[in-house]
Amino acid sequence: MKLLTHNMLTSHVKGVTKGYPLLIKASEVRVTEVEFNPQFVSRMIPKLEWSALVQAAEGLGHRQALPADLIPDYEKNEEFLKQVHRALLEVEVMEGSLQCPESGREFPISKGIPNMLLNEEEA
Repeated sequence: MKLLTHNMLTSHVKGVTKGYPLLIKASEVRVTEVEFNPQFVSRMIPKLEWSALVQAAEGLGHRQALPADLIPDYEKNEEFLKQVHRALLEVEVMEGSLQCPESGREFPISKGIPNMLLNEEEA
C-alpha cells in the first residue's frame, strides 16, 4: 500500500465519527523507484491531507526532507516535488495493518493490499 492510497483511506466502522487518518503498523516496507512525473505530483498535492502524509512517512521512517507544512509555490520547486513523489509513490507498506484511530479496529495489509472489509456487525 503506497502512502498515496493511505492518505485517502478512512475507517467506516459503525459509530465511528473520526476514522482518519488510519495509523500504520508495518512489519515490511519496500521502497521501489518509480518514474518521476512532476505534473502528477503537483495535481495530487491539493487533494492530500498534508499532515497525514507527513505523519505516515515519519512513522515508517521515510520522512526525509518533507516539511511539516506545505510550502508556497510548490509546483515550481522540483526538489520538493521529488520528495513528495518519493513519499507518495515509492514507499510501500507490504505487510502490516491499518488501525482506526477511534475504534482501534485493525485492517490487515497483505502483499501491499489493505483489506478494509467490515464484518456484518461493524457495517
